[in-house]
Amino acid sequence: MLSTVTSSMGFIVLLSLFAAGAAGALVLRKHDAPANAWTSLFSIAGSSWGIFFALSVFITGHDLSFAAGTAIFPLLSLSFHIDKLSAFFIFVVSLIALFSSLYGIGYVKHYYKTYSIGALGFFYNLFIAGMLLVVSASNGIFFLIAWEIMSVTSYFLVVFDRNDENNVKAGFLYLIMTHAGTAFIILAFLLFYKFTGSFDFETVKAGAALIPLSAKNAIFFLALIGFGTKAGIVPFHIWLPGAHPAAPSHVSALMSGVMIKTGIYMLIRILLGMLQPVPVWWGLTVLIVGSVSSLVGVLYALTEHDIKKLLAYHSIENVGIILLGLGSALTFSSLGMPSLALLGLIAALFHTLNHAVFKSLLFLSSGSVINQTHTRNMEEYGGLIRYMPQTAFFFLVGAMAISALPPLNGFFSEWLTFQSLFQGITMQAFSVKWTFILATGALAFTGGLALACFVKAFGATFLARPRGPEVAHAKESSLSLRAAMGALALLSVLFGIFSGYLIPFFESIGSQLGAFQNAPSFVNVSPGLDITVGNGFSSVSAPVLLLAFAGVISLVVVAVKFIINRTQRVKIGATWDCGTDLTQRMEITATGFARSIILIFKGVLKPSIQKEIEYNDSKSRYLPKTRTVILGVSDVYGSYVYKPLRKMITGLSERAKDIQSGNINAYISYIFIALLIALFLVL
Repeated sequence: MLSTVTSSMGFIVLLSLFAAGAAGALVLRKHDAPANAWTSLFSIAGSSWGIFFALSVFITGHDLSFAAGTAIFPLLSLSFHIDKLSAFFIFVVSLIALFSSLYGIGYVKHYYKTYSIGALGFFYNLFIAGMLLVVSASNGIFFLIAWEIMSVTSYFLVVFDRNDENNVKAGFLYLIMTHAGTAFIILAFLLFYKFTGSFDFETVKAGAALIPLSAKNAIFFLALIGFGTKAGIVPFHIWLPGAHPAAPSHVSALMSGVMIKTGIYMLIRILLGMLQPVPVWWGLTVLIVGSVSSLVGVLYALTEHDIKKLLAYHSIENVGIILLGLGSALTFSSLGMPSLALLGLIAALFHTLNHAVFKSLLFLSSGSVINQTHTRNMEEYGGLIRYMPQTAFFFLVGAMAISALPPLNGFFSEWLTFQSLFQGITMQAFSVKWTFILATGALAFTGGLALACFVKAFGATFLARPRGPEVAHAKESSLSLRAAMGALALLSVLFGIFSGYLIPFFESIGSQLGAFQNAPSFVNVSPGLDITVGNGFSSVSAPVLLLAFAGVISLVVVAVKFIINRTQRVKIGATWDCGTDLTQRMEITATGFARSIILIFKGVLKPSIQKEIEYNDSKSRYLPKTRTVILGVSDVYGSYVYKPLRKMITGLSERAKDIQSGNINAYISYIFIALLIALFLVL
């Protein structure tokens, strides 16, 4: 049975389900409800089959390689290779697609009679299929086709709500950045072909020794920029905070939870699988990039009051955390320490899975809030826990997981990342030691700021009094939305408690990569699910943390209900506050909560403060009617990097027009000069 599932036919069935979903949705594009039902049916069926297929690959332990027909062109082969690394990413894509599709059944109804649900279903199914093709393609040109399918379909999903001009602008920026990144990827693949004579990944891996070090270094930078742009690393992240919020919320969950991980997948595939051995400074560079991305991402998240933009910046932060694990793995691999390198890879893969789960949960929860309040501005929320208690609970679980609070899943992957970084601190080389020290400090700082950010997000959204007129009309989301959020919340708990059972799967993935073959495990898991790193260097017990968490919650409940309430008489009445009524204007806002942190980092964030004062008829500056302070933060990278770059390109383009004189003699001269230069380079 399993051998049939893991055959080429099993994978073709997987792709066919999403193809049928896309085609049927397009046929039904003029009928909203049937198009929604068709899209959901096939995307759920395809995602379920994808989970079964990926788990079957792990259970059988056999790689799957096949070509879908002969080569169409000499260099293009529709060839697939699915090993455990590919199967892991197929599992992650399918898992998040399953619950996003379930969520979409109820969520897309508010688009009825406004936009084409059939068009949404067409691009949605092709988007998922594109991601599956990306993580299974084994030919460079075929990979680029799959990459383009994923990128273009996601662009149309970003601009789906095209009546909002900001969404169109965000989609345009995303399209530019993703194709700029693709240009770097193409250059990297061309260098592969130049020295190995093939675009086939297995052939390139076998011929890696033929690639000189200078070309390897060039490929490293090209891959880091190209795939890093898709992953959203700093400073190539500027498309992400606009594109993810613009898309429908179940699409945002897919883009943030899994699409950006395709860049991580290819970095692992190339740097740890194809180009080994690599110089030490590659790993140190990835560590630095990860440290900067994690810190910058969480700092900008703290400044945001758009709930989906806040979550988008946290995607940048968590990609940085994944890169800390990957950078550790690269560094230890270069130093000839495969066991420590495997520890770093385990941390990176585990956080890849965990981030996909809790970030999708948070995007789906925020989508439910937005669907009820019709705004993404957290300053207009407040008190929603009374109207949407289940959504509030699911958001709280996601917030705790992303803040790395035990016993949820985010804690264990970040704990493993810390253990990997601690091992690097013990190194003797000065540059290695201090890079790991700075990376450890960055991760610790990031964790504290992330917790502060989600205290702000949960408090401003669900607690205190309503601050916007729409809150009073909010109600709990429909069943399909709550079922999807509840399932992801449950997975956040289960992946934390049973994290010990997942580690052997990540180890088996590493065993297939060239850098970790025959590497002894540095992580031990006891039958009681105690996770130990090294020979007792550090250990953690998920069951003990669960019991401690449950004990603390129980003590608090008992203390409040049976001790405080019985020993102290609580009298509720109006609070005297100088003769004025208590209003929502007296609550601490999201802006006020983050203000002190923003001012501490004003050198990085460059905040601007604006004051708006409304006076009474007397026009006296001592007796204003209202006084409003607006704290704004500029996009430093947009202002100081991309705007000057855009200005330079625009200027060069204007000057380039001068050579288009319309004179045929001038054009012939250009051709002649170009031929001379080409002959000079060839000879």
